[in-house]
Amino acid sequence: MKIKIFGEEKEIDKPFRISELLPSDNVKYVCAKVNNRIRELDYVVTKDSVIEPLDLTNTESVNIYQSTLRYVFLMAVNRLYKKVKVTFNYSISRSIFANISGLNGPVDQKILNEIQEKMQEIIEQDIPIVRHSTTIEEAKKIYNELGYYDKANILSYRKDDTVHMYRCGKYLNYMFGYMLPSTRFLKSYKLRLYYPGIMIQYPRAEVGGEIPPFEDARRFTQALKEANEWGNITKSSSIWQMNKLVEEGKANEFVNLCETKHNNMLAELGLNIKNDIENIRLIAIAGPSSSGKTTFCNRLRIELMSRGINPLMISIDNYYKNKAEAPKDENGEPDLEHIQALDIELFNDNMLRLIQGEEVKLPIYNFDSGTRTWTDPVKIDSNQPIMIEGIHALNDDLTPSIPTSQKYKIYISPQAQLHIDSQNPISITDIRLIRRIVRDFKYRNASPIETIKMWPSVRRGEFKWIYPYQEGANYVYNSELTYELCVMKKYALEMLQQVPYDSEYFIQANRLSKFLKYFNDIDDKYIPCNSILREFIGGSIFYDN
Repeated sequence: MKIKIFGEEKEIDKPFRISELLPSDNVKYVCAKVNNRIRELDYVVTKDSVIEPLDLTNTESVNIYQSTLRYVFLMAVNRLYKKVKVTFNYSISRSIFANISGLNGPVDQKILNEIQEKMQEIIEQDIPIVRHSTTIEEAKKIYNELGYYDKANILSYRKDDTVHMYRCGKYLNYMFGYMLPSTRFLKSYKLRLYYPGIMIQYPRAEVGGEIPPFEDARRFTQALKEANEWGNITKSSSIWQMNKLVEEGKANEFVNLCETKHNNMLAELGLNIKNDIENIRLIAIAGPSSSGKTTFCNRLRIELMSRGINPLMISIDNYYKNKAEAPKDENGEPDLEHIQALDIELFNDNMLRLIQGEEVKLPIYNFDSGTRTWTDPVKIDSNQPIMIEGIHALNDDLTPSIPTSQKYKIYISPQAQLHIDSQNPISITDIRLIRRIVRDFKYRNASPIETIKMWPSVRRGEFKWIYPYQEGANYVYNSELTYELCVMKKYALEMLQQVPYDSEYFIQANRLSKFLKYFNDIDDKYIPCNSILREFIGGSIFYDN
């Protein structure tokens, strides 16, 4: 076989494991890309291959690392305590939150220390983590004996006859993803008490494979807490629960429950603004990609109009400078996500003069030509706020001339607490990526490959220009719709499965496909025409004829 690894070509005459080509004491590389497929280090190579060992600067490697970390956490808890349940959620500060129920008391420092010590014991024992296949029925039996009833339930929706499980010593479990070959690879993690459970920090690719500093986030934490409570109210926090609602003929009711939550938040937001309208001159709205900002702005405007408030809507995108004047990114290309790519001086001048009651001609930016035209002069009343939307809307550097007391800041993002099962949360980022894939294909004629290719750049911009300002928001609008993946599945899955096997983006497409397959379908006919979801699948009253 012809093998290329670390830029060197080798001739190998028999099948081998990837780990055999790495140093015997390797813990740096946690998996490998083999002919554009992610493979575990124990994978046996049997044909000509290009092998790229991956460390924790790679997102897929981090996914494997944190899946194994959750597995070992569960293994430690299983050894220490009987009849307890652990639920994992993605949480603040790029961490995993572990909620432990069934203990004889609260999670305290003693409990944390016991778990930490048991995890370290398991890690230092260098126990192999071995994958094997078993029948669906045998896996259900194992999970029921362990008390993992929701894991047994989700297997009813698996189309295959068998399921992978991982054995570590006597412990068996499956985390819906690849794993590290041994416990010794878990060299870096941190546990901390975070009421009412334990926060698990782990290395992140976007900070070079290091553990980022822990940053508390009051508003984000509250939004996630409310999302968790919502899942309990609707009994829809895991796939099998959602599927059960569909099977019981409650799809329409489920959709309307979720849409009513959005309506209630809009009403609350409208009342908040109405009660302070004498002081509010600028309503600023920002959030990460595919949060549903455009639909939200239209719905908020209507909500405010129903309360006698008629905001002037202004898009920050119309204040872009010529591309040649924009700062350059690390590749020497115009960085249009940088705040200095905007004409901040003109924006401030326009906002200030409007607030002072003057007539102002506003720019209209043509992205194709990179030139501006101008509107007819506009003027607002003394009690008429300006509504702005854009990536930098919450950044006070954009509006230094307007006092903070006159700004009402809204952060919008889907804050979901969804799970394949209680031990395997679904990433909020993946939900947004699926939204974007569906929308870009429908409205921009962009393939899933194009969307996935540019996603890392989008994420870098979010970490730099959006997330640092979310805690300064007056209101966090949770734009998740718990039912949405039951609708998105039929759009996204077909597109993702068309990504060629040999594409470098097959890895991400395949990972998304794996959990989308489990969802039952919900018919589009139940979705209101003003729903945020319509922004992505079509049929919106705000865009489509």
